[in-house]
Amino acid sequence: MSISSISSINRYILWGIAAGRCQYEGCNEKLYQDPTTKSEFNQAYIAHIIADKPGGPRGHETLSEELGDDLSNLMLLCDRHHRLVDSHDVDGHSVSRLKEMKRKHEERINTVSGIDEEMRSHIVLYGAKIGDHGSPLTFKEAVNSMKPEFYPATDKPIELSMASPHKDEEDRYWEIQSESLQRNFDTELGRLKETTDVPHFSIFGLAPQPLLIQLGVLFSEIFRAKVYTRLREPETWKHPEDDAPIDFEVIKPDNTDGEPVLNISITAEIEESRIEKVMGEDSSIWKLTAPKPGKDLIRSDKTLENFRSRVREVFEEVKKAHGQDSLIHVFPAMPNSTAIEFGRVWQPKAELPMKIYDQNSSRDGFIETLTITKRQEARHDY
Repeated sequence: MSISSISSINRYILWGIAAGRCQYEGCNEKLYQDPTTKSEFNQAYIAHIIADKPGGPRGHETLSEELGDDLSNLMLLCDRHHRLVDSHDVDGHSVSRLKEMKRKHEERINTVSGIDEEMRSHIVLYGAKIGDHGSPLTFKEAVNSMKPEFYPATDKPIELSMASPHKDEEDRYWEIQSESLQRNFDTELGRLKETTDVPHFSIFGLAPQPLLIQLGVLFSEIFRAKVYTRLREPETWKHPEDDAPIDFEVIKPDNTDGEPVLNISITAEIEESRIEKVMGEDSSIWKLTAPKPGKDLIRSDKTLENFRSRVREVFEEVKKAHGQDSLIHVFPAMPNSTAIEFGRVWQPKAELPMKIYDQNSSRDGFIETLTITKRQEARHDY
């Protein structure tokens, strides 16, 4: 038991810099609330890193007395970790190890509590089954990917996903998922509107591309948002800081008399014969592509910015060439983030309606999925 008298001011300061949580690495338990009953009471222990007497845990002939009431030598701990470091495993908890735990905890609390309002962002998770594969989206992974540019505004994400027994080769799948996405968006954003000012969103989506495009339409450019890309090599949602951006190219058709088709070949090259199998040979195929289509091309924010610029360009060019009453048939092969950004660029009052197709091996080619029209614009009041 401690023999020193820790001053009231240092007790208060320690509680503040620890945010009332256990400072043992990986614990972070609230020390002012019972985890089971949620009753509020003080269950904290103030532990000495160097014991306040020479014969105590990590005690020292001279420093024990000098640091008995020194804030740098005090840690806020829960009961089990207080007993662990002072009784059960003293040898495993050196002075340097405990000081490092204290430093990291207090730095993290200072960073989080000192976040400017502009750095707070609501995490949006949207996942839907792609073929037989589910969506491996996690809140923790999203939080780690945001930092240090943004930090989570709340301790829970805005979850827009819906589990479905249907597969994406079924027409019913698209109807159910589209309706669910719209309904969840309206519900979650309506709830958020009641409790916050105009927020920022960090959007993480893994789903078939037509649904990601719809997600982007809902989170239009009116919203402040950042869209994250899922990279495969290395497996991460973070853009490498040193990767040079790439640009994209819009290739116009020789003849614009047919129905306008947009071939988006970024992750892979979509051969025109595959589109003509669905649309016929009289269609006018516009192409938005990368210099060398392939996976993991979106590796910088600037590359996404370049993509958005080319999408605006092709939307305007198609409208000029085919007229205000046309409908664009979209055949996409692109990363998750570009699918969402494609939808965000589309403006309901300015752009042509779109019919989105999806490649499905079970049905031997591209199939119709969703139609995006002016009547289906995102409903929001921000």
